[in-house]
Formats: sequence, C-alpha cells, structure tokens
Amino acid sequence: MTWTVVAVEGELGVGQMKRIAPAGKPLLLVNAEGGYFCVDEMCSHEDYSLWFGCVKGRSIKCSLHGSYFDLASGKPLNEPADCPLTTYPTKLEAGDIWVDVS
Repeated sequence: MTWTVVAVEGELGVGQMKRIAPAGKPLLLVNAEGGYFCVDEMCSHEDYSLWFGCVKGRSIKCSLHGSYFDLASGKPLNEPADCPLTTYPTKLEAGDIWVDVS
C-alpha cells in the first residue's frame, strides 16, 4: 500500500471537497456526513470534473448530466452514468487524512 497524507482533520467541512493529486492521479477528497472518501476527480460518464458538482449525503453529483455516485463504492446511482468511479481507501491518523493510491 502507498499511503499519502493529503489533508489535515478539520480542513474540510461536511459536504466540502478538495482536489488532490497523490502520485499524479487527479482525485477528490470529500468529507461526506463526517466521513472522508476519495474518488476519481473525473466523471466516468463524460470525463467531466466532479469538482463542479455537489455532495449530497454520501454521494457526489456530476453537474454536467446529473448522475450521482456513491462515495463509498463509486457505483453510479442513476443514469446516464453506468460505470463506477474508482475509489481509494482513506484513514484518519493522528490528525492527518491519508489516502492509499496503490
């Protein structure tokens, strides 16, 4: 596993996202309902940045066509998206938020 510190606890409020690029991969770190999730930044449907979307509960919405994705599994929750996002394990340790991009 390749764990990398990408943020500190408290840096993101609930419903906020942060663009990160550990190992050169464009990802989003998301605080959803007080839990931290990490997913690909680009929507799997049209290769559009999810950064322009919004967080609702434990899902993220692509603002281009309106698809929602489950942040824990990456699974699309509605059409038109039908391919999941890649998700990456996160952990909170000693006040740091870590992501594994291996």
